[in-house]
Amino acid sequence: MNDPTSMDKAFWAVIDDYEVRAKREEALWSTLSNEEASRRRDEMLLPVGRATGTVLNLLVKAGEARRILEVGSSYGYSTTWLAEAARAVGGKVTSLEIREEKTRYARAQLARAGLAEYVEFVIGDALASLKALPGPFDLVLIDLWKDLYLPVFGLLYPKLAAGAIVVADNMLQPESARVHAQAYRERVRVAPDMTSVLLSIGNGIEVSRYR
Repeated sequence: MNDPTSMDKAFWAVIDDYEVRAKREEALWSTLSNEEASRRRDEMLLPVGRATGTVLNLLVKAGEARRILEVGSSYGYSTTWLAEAARAVGGKVTSLEIREEKTRYARAQLARAGLAEYVEFVIGDALASLKALPGPFDLVLIDLWKDLYLPVFGLLYPKLAAGAIVVADNMLQPESARVHAQAYRERVRVAPDMTSVLLSIGNGIEVSRYR
């Protein structure tokens, strides 16, 4: 059996490496034109950040959320936070991502952190993947292209477990996402049996609870 202390060190080493990469890319991003930034955005980590990662991790642990869904893996930063919590509660993360090269990177990092067995990646269109997943889910992170938030929630809502938590990232930043973020918040707040709050953590997260 792996020693828990060494596993913790492995987790933090991976998080630190992610954040070094994120800082480097943030400096590069600020030098790009809008056109070039749009063309190269899939190269970038664009992580939720440590504050949001910590909140996600704590929500899983506090609620013992074992059936975890991540809609948008990217390169696996938030996946790693969720997987560490899944290990603690005996849960599993199902992570949806359209680009296989991103999941390859994420798998390698999860393996370094000793967390690979706690994540199952589903590669393909997020909406098609969501339709095929049976649920129910105890905790969900939505973090993909913002124009997909509404259709994702529409498919996700019937598959939420009682007491499920849904966290949507990028509610305040970037500014270009605010129209879609506002539309998402309006939609989730009128859904039956949902209570919701906007938190100015990281890039802004909407935290919603079902029943």
